[in-house]
Amino acid sequence: MDGEPLLNIGIFVAIVAVTLFVVYRVSSRNTTTADYYAAGGAFTGVQNGIALSGDYLSAASFLGIAGAIAVHGYDGFLYSIGFLVAWLLPLLLIAERFRNVGRFTMGDVVAFRMRQRPLRAAAANSTLVISAFYLLAQMAGAGVLISLLLDVRSSGGQALVIVAVGAVMIFYVLVGGMKGTTWVQIIKASLLLVCVLLLTVFLLGKFGFSLSDLLNRAAGNNALGDQMLQPGAQYGKSETSKLDFVSLSLALVLGAGALPHVLMRFYTVPDALQARRSVLSATWAMVLFYGCTLVIGYGASAVVGSKTIMSAPGKENSAVPLLAFSVGGSVLLAIVAAVAFTTILAVVAGLTLTASASFAHDVYANVLKHGRPAPGSELRVARMTAVVIGLLSIVGGYLAIGQNVASLVALAFALAASANLPTILYTLFWRRFNTTGSLFSMYGGLGSCLLLIVFSPVFSGGATSFVKGVDFHLFPLNNPGIVSIPLSFLLGFLGTVLSRDRADEERSDELEVRSVTGIGASTS
Repeated sequence: MDGEPLLNIGIFVAIVAVTLFVVYRVSSRNTTTADYYAAGGAFTGVQNGIALSGDYLSAASFLGIAGAIAVHGYDGFLYSIGFLVAWLLPLLLIAERFRNVGRFTMGDVVAFRMRQRPLRAAAANSTLVISAFYLLAQMAGAGVLISLLLDVRSSGGQALVIVAVGAVMIFYVLVGGMKGTTWVQIIKASLLLVCVLLLTVFLLGKFGFSLSDLLNRAAGNNALGDQMLQPGAQYGKSETSKLDFVSLSLALVLGAGALPHVLMRFYTVPDALQARRSVLSATWAMVLFYGCTLVIGYGASAVVGSKTIMSAPGKENSAVPLLAFSVGGSVLLAIVAAVAFTTILAVVAGLTLTASASFAHDVYANVLKHGRPAPGSELRVARMTAVVIGLLSIVGGYLAIGQNVASLVALAFALAASANLPTILYTLFWRRFNTTGSLFSMYGGLGSCLLLIVFSPVFSGGATSFVKGVDFHLFPLNNPGIVSIPLSFLLGFLGTVLSRDRADEERSDELEVRSVTGIGASTS
């Protein structure tokens, strides 16, 4: 691809410079723990909804899903459907109650009526593992973009770029906290929505605004032919692949309501009503986005062709940049790449903030210091943790180059649905649920999901596995959700009914009142 590296770099630097300026401007009001973790609850529902969609519309959505549609057709679009339908769960069951009960992290909710130290430690462990998988996906996307834009094929060159991404992300988190990160997400989400909308309109115009003409051309320019317009091209080849699709669907639909960085966003608004408005605003933004991915994905197949996409660095992840260059030349490629890069920076910053807040608030302040940390120490620990996580994400991103980012994110969804969702729902809606049930559910779900991932084709035995040249996979599915999610619900139930623990009736009453009314939420 004969793009113009200087133009690409110039547009990218301009967008990053704007976001850095915004982060610097809001940093002067970032002085308390509440400011750093939750932006002081100062955002409106619409603002937070746009930021929430920014958190959710990651490199997996922009690069991975469109690429999956371009190569696999209809089966790739199932990612879009799963990611979108997933918002029904937080909208109907979680957003308002979660906002009313907690204050900064997921640990505030799951430990509300349980023994604090073991539950907060479990919540922090879960948050760190899920964030790690999500970070891998984003940093892998950064490597793909750079190899395309600047023709950096060497591993050393891609490593330098990932280091630069990590450095900017650490600045966002350290200086801006949740306020700065939220404004970056708002800017990034707005740019992303405008970008995909314009690209969609341009593609439809290229084919006389006839979707059928675009689909016919896509089929003719794809190795699958007409099969890409029907279900089953990717997941219908065998009974195992069909089961893998069911497992993937469960992870996508149930995981969104349990992602720590998404849950933490509900604390950035002043009340439960604004939390619900956040989800509604985010849902409408994502309806627009995922509708556009259908046109963009098939458009990439029609204009670029699946063979060209799969022979490019990054394979499926390169479909959108290649399409942008084909239809708009170097300028459109630079704009699309800059937006995608900003997407990666913003999502990585949000993940890092969530992971560092969970460690500092749940582990340091409440487990190690028994809820009585020295003034200012929790904030210092959060910032130091952010630096450590940023450095680790740089290393992990280099190791994850070449992986399909949508697949990596799907694993994070499976981990969230396995480790967090049962505990959250049981805590909010089952009065008898106790500490033993919580620990069984969280550690059982997290451990089983991780174990199945390690012994799945994701790690070994496949063409795109992490470990090349060996095959120790025992579990046949790429996504373990179909096993680990029901197992986590079952373990939570058995741990509760078989243990001698008794739920704290007084705290259960308080949680029920607070979750429904919000009374006392601001002082928790």
